[in-house]
Amino acid sequence: MAATTTQPPSPLPPAGEVIEVENSEPGSPDAGSRSSGSGRSSSEYSGWVYHLGVNSIGHEYCHLRFLVIRGKCVAMYKRDPHDNPGLEPIRKGFVSHTLVVEEVGRKKVNHGDVYVLRLYSRLDQTKKGEIACATPGEAQKWTEAFEQAKQQAEYDLTRGANWNRLQSENEGLGKLVRIGKGPEMLLRQSSDLQSHERVNTNFGGDTGDALEAHEWRFVRTLNGIRIFEDIANSKGGKGILLKSIGVVGANPDSVFEMVLSRDKHKRHEWDMLISDLELVETIDGYCDVVYGTYEPKYLNWWKSKKDFVFSRQWFRGQDGAYNILQSPASHKQKPPRHEYERTHINPTTWEIKRLNTSESTPKCIVTRMVEISPSFWDRWRRRTSSNFERSIPFALLSQVAGLREYFAANPAITPDFPSTVVKSKVSESLIIQSELEYSEPNDEFYDALVRGESFEGDSDDDDNDDDDVTTPKAGKVKLKNVSWAIAGLAMKRTKASLERSELVTNSIPIAIDMSHFHGTVRQAKSEDDPNSWSSPGGEKFMIRGKTYLTDYAKIAGGDPLLKLIAVDWFKVNERFDSVALHPKSLVQSEAAKKIPFILVVNLQVPAKPNYNLVMYYAAEKPVNKDSLLGRFIDGTDAFRDARFKLIPSIVEGYWMVKRAVGTRACLLGKAVTCNYLRQDNFLEIDVDIGSSSVARSIIGLVLGYVTSIVVDLAILVEAKEEKELPEYILGTVRLNRVNPEAAVPI
Repeated sequence: MAATTTQPPSPLPPAGEVIEVENSEPGSPDAGSRSSGSGRSSSEYSGWVYHLGVNSIGHEYCHLRFLVIRGKCVAMYKRDPHDNPGLEPIRKGFVSHTLVVEEVGRKKVNHGDVYVLRLYSRLDQTKKGEIACATPGEAQKWTEAFEQAKQQAEYDLTRGANWNRLQSENEGLGKLVRIGKGPEMLLRQSSDLQSHERVNTNFGGDTGDALEAHEWRFVRTLNGIRIFEDIANSKGGKGILLKSIGVVGANPDSVFEMVLSRDKHKRHEWDMLISDLELVETIDGYCDVVYGTYEPKYLNWWKSKKDFVFSRQWFRGQDGAYNILQSPASHKQKPPRHEYERTHINPTTWEIKRLNTSESTPKCIVTRMVEISPSFWDRWRRRTSSNFERSIPFALLSQVAGLREYFAANPAITPDFPSTVVKSKVSESLIIQSELEYSEPNDEFYDALVRGESFEGDSDDDDNDDDDVTTPKAGKVKLKNVSWAIAGLAMKRTKASLERSELVTNSIPIAIDMSHFHGTVRQAKSEDDPNSWSSPGGEKFMIRGKTYLTDYAKIAGGDPLLKLIAVDWFKVNERFDSVALHPKSLVQSEAAKKIPFILVVNLQVPAKPNYNLVMYYAAEKPVNKDSLLGRFIDGTDAFRDARFKLIPSIVEGYWMVKRAVGTRACLLGKAVTCNYLRQDNFLEIDVDIGSSSVARSIIGLVLGYVTSIVVDLAILVEAKEEKELPEYILGTVRLNRVNPEAAVPI
């Protein structure tokens, strides 16, 4: 169905970046303690987006709009209100504490690709509005902006503040944050649309938050790119892993867009193999199937034309890094062709991470992993075969060098260093005062988005005036050495000191008899015991150290504070919440009622049928109400969402599953919907994995290999203030080759 859009003005204004504004978290006892006088100051986020929807006669539309988020107020304009004082919004609303922002992923609109965000209330999922961004980086920034507005709404709710009181107390804006380069056309002929961002944590290098089993050895240099072989004895692998690593002079968004691009004119400049691509099917916003052909002009030992079909899955982490998984596939729409030999592209991955340097131009580390046949690799290493340089794995590994040279030869598509737009508080009275400052919007913003679009065409915006900009200082380069690592060991909390700070010290500990607690998954008797669980130590997980706020140093975790007492594995037709309230739940047993505190983590796995993985953690003493854990247990949902963190690690399993899951810590409350139930002596956290398209895609991949996977999980409450550091691990679990067939119906 044809979509209508506008012709955006030119030239483009400078790009902006998201600034992390230091506000107290809603629901925390410290909320508002740093503000003086009238309380919490708000920030404004603004930029160009695409508004997607269906009008009253059923036609799909895609309109270029300028979006402004100030505090918890949201307004949408046809033009930039900063350049058009007095302009009234065409849509307006407010953000409530029940808002859900779902990243739908990539979508084709008007022959171009955009990245869609879906907005709705978790209390009413019948009304959903959509906006779209030019890059996944911009989509992530808008997600964070709505999260800030949601936290503001939660904070206001806890104060019981009414609308007029909030407006009269408002001191003004702390910062003005401009997101994205826009406006830009949906049919993007040029690459001049990259967004910039400055990551507020140092994650350079190839490290995560859990130790991995790979052991990489450098074997050769290929066109200036280092090639490594994984020499570890991986039990779950199917072949030999090779990887090429290079530094590319562009930001991760630019490289990600180029890798996924099907524009053959661009791909011909850097990709000698997969340069002619055709979209076969879009599975969802994070997965598609493509078809390609190749005429062997350079890999001349091939005797005929080749074609191939493969699937692509992609994910963007909370740290801004990208993972792209590519696997050989078949598709009924692309049967074998006459005169073409169907070839399988080796299973491969891309990893694209920002490189933090003191230089003024953005750079990223690009890693290409390829799985090859052990016999072929052994022949090449013994020099009995000289065909490696004319093989598909060689062409795949060479793509990193091609990207590096492509961006070096095209500096126009490599954006400048990000700029920060900061304006005075006084000047902000122009922005949305007539519509948002003095009158309360009637709709939540997702409601305003859903209402039918008018048939008016968009008038062209005037050219933008140059904004006053300031260039931030280059980010600090993280330095590590052996002496600092040794000193960091002394900064780890001991189990005794941890209990003194988080638990009530003068109470008598309860002896927990494990024989009284039996889940549907048995406790492991040995390391090779399938369909079982155990509780590993925390030394393989990297957590924030005492000095993290100044040098980003992380330390190995210690023993968990809470004891894992049981694990349940259920299968259900519908989503199963409030497991602890079920009459047959372990929590309702007489033995459990004697335990001072139980944390129930209910991971809801979307599948057919649905699964629930439930873990029960117990404290031997009551929790100190003033501790970080105490504030988390009795805090608001917004405070919990901002602090509940999980670190995954695939100990054994297929390498592509390892790369998809990763080892990065994830704030679950920001990635998926978490519901909390606080009663009696327990807190239950229901983690709805199906609420995120990205999480659904990853868990779908994991379930395909789950019977051969050993996975470690660590849960913790994130420390964000100096008095809360160093972090500690709340609980761990190792799941050993869990069998879906063994799940118990409930």
